[in-house]
Amino acid sequence: MAASNSPTSCSLLLLLLVVMAAVVSASSTTLPVAAAAGGGGGSGRSAHLTAGFTRVRLRESQFVVQKPYDVPLRERYEQSGGVRRMWVFATDKPISASHPGGARTEIKVDKIYSSGVWQLEGDVFVPSGTSGASVMQIFGAATHATTLMLHVYGGRLTYYHDLSRVLAARVYDRWVRLNVVHDVAAGNVTVFVDGERRLSAAGHGGREHYFKFGVYKQSHHQPSRRMESRWKNVAVYTKP
Repeated sequence: MAASNSPTSCSLLLLLLVVMAAVVSASSTTLPVAAAAGGGGGSGRSAHLTAGFTRVRLRESQFVVQKPYDVPLRERYEQSGGVRRMWVFATDKPISASHPGGARTEIKVDKIYSSGVWQLEGDVFVPSGTSGASVMQIFGAATHATTLMLHVYGGRLTYYHDLSRVLAARVYDRWVRLNVVHDVAAGNVTVFVDGERRLSAAGHGGREHYFKFGVYKQSHHQPSRRMESRWKNVAVYTKP
């Protein structure tokens, strides 16, 4: 039987083509934000948090390890497979004989800033048992030493040593994505945990700032004998 070329058949075919084209167009323009930004600054679950920022090019020499002054680097720091592993004991010495601070193995990101909006992004892993340690900080403030510190107590990630301000309840033995945004002019800090905003806090002033991460013994809530954190995918971003 010969195929029908009636006006009705042609109209139905045309309508079908229009509907198919609309479906294809919609699928290409309504991707989730994270997927659409996947080729940009961040990766996966937090890619949208770095949208509009420019990644800062950092040399390896700008990741400055600070560790107890009386032990070799290899006894407190290890870098392998893209992971930076830092540990310290509660009885360790400070970073120099004249330094007033406590025991730590931290990385200072040697990129000082005084204006604009800055962001540190990275994945942190805290082994179970680590407690009473700062794992990340923004150094520099008008009122005291830091604008922000993130501590770990019993598997909880907290704002400084305030146990009522818990950013994440269970951080032990898993990789946690942190995005920390410091708006200098607005005087505030925002912390995202696994892509979700978990803290907005006022800054503490100051003229110069830089990021630090690792482990730094604190004097609150009975710190553990040994403290450790591991970091990977660390990047710094900025915008005016």
